[in-house]
Amino acid sequence: MKFKTFLQRTAIAFSLMLAASGVLAAPLSYQLRVDGLACPFCAYGIEKKLNAIEGVERVETNIKDGAVIVIMQDGFTLDEATARKAVKEAGFSLRKLEPAQSVPNAGPR
Repeated sequence: MKFKTFLQRTAIAFSLMLAASGVLAAPLSYQLRVDGLACPFCAYGIEKKLNAIEGVERVETNIKDGAVIVIMQDGFTLDEATARKAVKEAGFSLRKLEPAQSVPNAGPR
């Protein structure tokens, strides 16, 4: 193999590894469907409880949809029992927890 071909293939492989590491390093996010969200005060209460969980980077609430997005720090995950407990302590009911495909903008509260 010629040296030029080797360098081209190495550069391509390195570029692919960098792109893959960026995807793999993306923080995990979860969408929680919560019953009872009705106002900004509700959003504040649930965000406060969820932000207290170890590893939570950010919480975004969409009152209109009854959805809460929880973005975790690298290396952390959110299990349903922990989410359910925090939601209950905030005075609401967790209807569903699922991994979010992307981190959408939760919109105005």
